[in-house]
Amino acid sequence: VQLQASGGGLVQAGDSLRLSCTASGITFSRYTLVWFRQAPGKERDFVAATRGSGGSTIYTDSVRGRFTISRDNAKNTVYLQMNSLKPEDTAVYYCAAQAGVILSNFRNPTAYNYWGQGTQVTVSS
Repeated sequence: VQLQASGGGLVQAGDSLRLSCTASGITFSRYTLVWFRQAPGKERDFVAATRGSGGSTIYTDSVRGRFTISRDNAKNTVYLQMNSLKPEDTAVYYCAAQAGVILSNFRNPTAYNYWGQGTQVTVSS
């Protein structure tokens, strides 16, 4: 199983970025796909998730209304569209995948066995 994340970069506050994460070796449509982020010296925090069954989405409060997670099962790819970026969004962003994650466990990084390598997002003020 491999997850390859891309799309990070250095932007200014208010700008947009779109992250992509392409998976191989899994039945993609059946998996919950998530994005986490980790700022220097901090824990890895949940950002957004899309369920394999039905594709419903959930977000952490700080990004709701600004970020959109979506998936293209035909391309085995999950996206994170990030708009109105803020300096506090600066972090390394990781995608992860797992089948059978229950809703109450979506935000727990230990629920996911498969991780991408991370992509750096830096937002300057």
